[in-house]
Amino acid sequence: MAAAPAPPEGDARAVSRPQNGGWWCFFAAVKRPVCLHPTAHPVPELSVISTARGSRGTGSPSRCPTGGPAMELGRLEYLQALVTEFQVTDSPEAKEQVLANLANFAYDPKNYEYLRQLQVLDLFLDMLTEDNETLVEFAVGGLCNLCLDKTNKEYILEANGVEAIINCLSSPNEETVVSAVTTLMFLTTPQSRHQTTALPVVECMLRFSLSANKRLSNLATLFLEDYCSPPQVEEARNLSKHTAVGIPLPKD
Repeated sequence: MAAAPAPPEGDARAVSRPQNGGWWCFFAAVKRPVCLHPTAHPVPELSVISTARGSRGTGSPSRCPTGGPAMELGRLEYLQALVTEFQVTDSPEAKEQVLANLANFAYDPKNYEYLRQLQVLDLFLDMLTEDNETLVEFAVGGLCNLCLDKTNKEYILEANGVEAIINCLSSPNEETVVSAVTTLMFLTTPQSRHQTTALPVVECMLRFSLSANKRLSNLATLFLEDYCSPPQVEEARNLSKHTAVGIPLPKD
């Protein structure tokens, strides 16, 4: 069996996370190298992933950008190998490792076009509804990185991704919740604000702002101050006084 290819130099990036009002990075916990099996599973040329939102097909022929370094072709091939391994493996642990790698590669703007070409945005969106909390964590982390880009942001919004991301606020996993809150911030536009700052979301942020978890409370406070209007906050605060129903806080 051939050895798994090493990632292109300079691409060992991290999933961005907010902490105490600032930004930091953490490396996804990949315990061992991702199994790519390049000889056991031949990779079709630019074969795109098969998900609930996409269908399997063949893209345009792979080639280096005109005048670009040869590494660019290696970058695409490596990402394709990751996507293919995610498709063919039956191992939950292997899927987690591959998704963690894809989320880390989503940190680098050089990979945005390749990830769109391989329909990784659809893959991340589909994983948000999985029962496996680790897959959800890495998927929303990947989206958090990708939505800094205008094209990616528009794609996520048009794919009705906001609703799935809001559902992640009820996750017991702190990392998932933090990434979900951050992603909602990045997805907020004049057109999408009515979704990202809907009343249930604002009410949720009020509860998070009172959390003993400083990382979460600071982030929620930032969301309320920078993305919500005072009338929105007041309405959510009044609603909270009359109901005990709300999104539960994540586990420590």
